[in-house]
Amino acid sequence: MLLYNIGIKLYSLFIRFASLFNNKAKLWVSGRENIVFVRIESSIWFHFASLGEFEQGRPILEAMRNLHPGKKVVVTFFSPSGYEIRKNTPLADYVYYLPLDTAKNARSFIDAINPEMVIFTKYEYWFHFFNEAHKRNIPLYIVSGIFRPKQVFFKWYGGFNRKILSLVSHFFLQDEASKQLLQGIGITNTSVSGDTRFDRVWANAQNPKVLPLIAEFKNDHKLFIAGSTWPQDEALLAQLVSQYPDWKFIFAPHEIPEDKINNLIDLLPEGKAITFSQLKSEAEGLKSGDFINQSLTSNLQSLVIDNIGMLSSLYAYADIAYIGGGFGVGIHNTLEAAAFGLPVIFGPNYQKFNEAKELIALKAGFSISNETELKGIVETLVNDEAFYNVTHKKVFNYVKENVGATEMIMKYIDQ
Repeated sequence: MLLYNIGIKLYSLFIRFASLFNNKAKLWVSGRENIVFVRIESSIWFHFASLGEFEQGRPILEAMRNLHPGKKVVVTFFSPSGYEIRKNTPLADYVYYLPLDTAKNARSFIDAINPEMVIFTKYEYWFHFFNEAHKRNIPLYIVSGIFRPKQVFFKWYGGFNRKILSLVSHFFLQDEASKQLLQGIGITNTSVSGDTRFDRVWANAQNPKVLPLIAEFKNDHKLFIAGSTWPQDEALLAQLVSQYPDWKFIFAPHEIPEDKINNLIDLLPEGKAITFSQLKSEAEGLKSGDFINQSLTSNLQSLVIDNIGMLSSLYAYADIAYIGGGFGVGIHNTLEAAAFGLPVIFGPNYQKFNEAKELIALKAGFSISNETELKGIVETLVNDEAFYNVTHKKVFNYVKENVGATEMIMKYIDQ
């Protein structure tokens, strides 16, 4: 306990120091300063580490609002990338940064919001918040939980971390392997319900947002979309643009500072790339009635998305998808693209993601390690129509067959 509390304090000091140089750290600090929690009689509290976990847990949040329309909902985020984008979500009555995990903060926060139940999505295990809920007999659920043998919970020195897990009322797990790992350390209050991300991406794909400017950019061409990319991904992908002049390309980088957007534009064929904000601005000046002047996009081959929030809707217009992050710590969300039946390509670091491993096993997802492998799989998908169609069907069915986690979880909680 002493080491944990010291670690929390040191983390806070480190973030404060980093905030002098890093904007994300600055938001993390400023968002937690002088925060005032509105006192309410009762609530349902959802916590998400960041934006990805919010989208993953969103089906549960929506279902809970429908089931208890008069109940106040409190949402907390650990990361600025979640809070800053979803701080005004209509799905919550109150949205806060999660306070630093100290005993005092946990008591004060729970005193203020009086939760009837607490729902954490996928991970983040904070001792003092969990312990305070446990002491007050407030049900605490983990949804879409997933565990791996190398995690500290399963090490000989992980006793304190196992103590944190013991404070959870019930785990709704993504797979049987996670259930077996927890059983191995004496935790049996578990259910294998699957991953709520499937429900979220499936719902999105069934009712995609219409983006007229994207449709105009694509026109009658095939479209390759690169989602959540990093510079290492972009350096490889840029080579494809010249190789396939009849295709259109959309890049949606994971980070969108101006310098990184400009660096990406510089990699692409000169005069044939534009940012979405530039295209939107020019289109607004060229509109005639309800129609956009087609000459605006006819000479463009690449479009760089310089905003956050469009990506999940862009996949509806694509034919092939590349998902970034695989040359770093791990790939980003493959399921958003897969829900539209898109063959998905990604880098070599995908081992922590079940859906990526399962797509590879189905020969519906493809991992590449270099430019040669990338060009090889793209060439096959582009030129072998039968192979493409089989892959498309496999990907689509994979997502469809894994829908249903939300219904299972809500049935348990409601009972």
